[in-house]
Amino acid sequence: MAPGQMASGLAAGRLTAAEIDANFDDLHPAYAPHEAAVAADRCYFCYDAPCTTACPTDIDIPLFIRQIQTGQPEAAARTIFDQNILGGICARVCPTETLCEEACVRETAEGKPVEIGRLQRYATDTVMSAGVHPYSRAPETGKSVAVVGAGPAGLACAHRLAMLGHEVVIYESRPKAGGLNEFGIAAYKATGGFAQSEVDWLLQIGGITIETGRALGGELTLDGLKADHDAVFLSIGLGGVNALRVPDENMPGVRNAVDFIAELRQAENLSALAVGRNVVVIGGGMTAVDAAVQSKLLGAENVTIAYRRGRDAMPASRYEQDLAASKGVRLMFNVMPVGLTGTEALTAVDLEYTQVVDGRVTGTGETVTLPADQLFKAIGQTLDGAPGALALEGGKIAVSDGGRTSIDGVWAGGDCAAGGDDLTVTAVAEGRDAAMDIHKALVG
Repeated sequence: MAPGQMASGLAAGRLTAAEIDANFDDLHPAYAPHEAAVAADRCYFCYDAPCTTACPTDIDIPLFIRQIQTGQPEAAARTIFDQNILGGICARVCPTETLCEEACVRETAEGKPVEIGRLQRYATDTVMSAGVHPYSRAPETGKSVAVVGAGPAGLACAHRLAMLGHEVVIYESRPKAGGLNEFGIAAYKATGGFAQSEVDWLLQIGGITIETGRALGGELTLDGLKADHDAVFLSIGLGGVNALRVPDENMPGVRNAVDFIAELRQAENLSALAVGRNVVVIGGGMTAVDAAVQSKLLGAENVTIAYRRGRDAMPASRYEQDLAASKGVRLMFNVMPVGLTGTEALTAVDLEYTQVVDGRVTGTGETVTLPADQLFKAIGQTLDGAPGALALEGGKIAVSDGGRTSIDGVWAGGDCAAGGDDLTVTAVAEGRDAAMDIHKALVG
């Protein structure tokens, strides 16, 4: 269903503006200085810190926590930003429960890790709220790099290249920069316009120009970019969405979850955003959880996540599953959609129970029907818009060390590139590492 299109059962205003504001308040409020000091004091400051090993950007976590403990949050922020220039948003959206905090020795010993994510937010917010940018540019190299896509990978790559003295032009298809940080994560994880304020802060390095409304394809071609610039970095994300493969899946009431989340993130008045009474989300990843929880927060009465495998196989972490359940979302496992009911609009979805045989999901023949006036597809995204000359691997752009693609002078990173997890923090690491490889290639 297109944004703004109304289907039977969809309505806005089920909750008051005050209720909406409360529902979409910050999921994890920021630490006060004393709280941060107490939390930092729980760290063992391990020499061979498993938390650092578990961090895709290799932040020296014990060091920055010790810096907080000794009253130096600005130094802690520098330790973080040296490795992850988007450490502010990562502190908010990273699945720390399956990365650094899962590896924490306190988690192993006590079942309660040091709250690394909230400590990272405390340090980075301290610097960013002061409007301070801790880096300056190296002397200009005279080299120019095109970055296609202003998401986490593209921004991280651009910042590192600019810091090293190169001129960077970012070409972004959407009307504003930020990528999934701006358009693709739950609103309660990045409140107060943080994603855009982080972009503005990052651009203080200088040497970076962003051209919005410029998508790869048509007038913007890879050959043209190579001719106009000394190197090209592709961070175009995943623009396609997998199909349900059931009849009438385009009927009113059926929509891609990523489009719903993007509309919600850009809405000026959430009270005016229509939502169904009975919402079903097909999928099991973070997008499914974000769509389901936000539907409930908007006033949906019954929200169900339907996932085709068992709980242990669900891509969303157990923490996210529990968060959804705590908000009143029902989780159904081992079910897959086989049919939709409705004439002018969706009224129900038929689910078939599944079993896994030799690693493959198969139907059992037993079905259940759920009332549904809104269904969100969150079953994975696909690469869309990559130049045909690029070699692919597993449906994504094939890359070697440093993000080099099959075309000389072209690098890639983030969700569009093969090999990494589809996480903001992983995208940042790939953008940063590609920038270093590009720099090496340009200046020797």
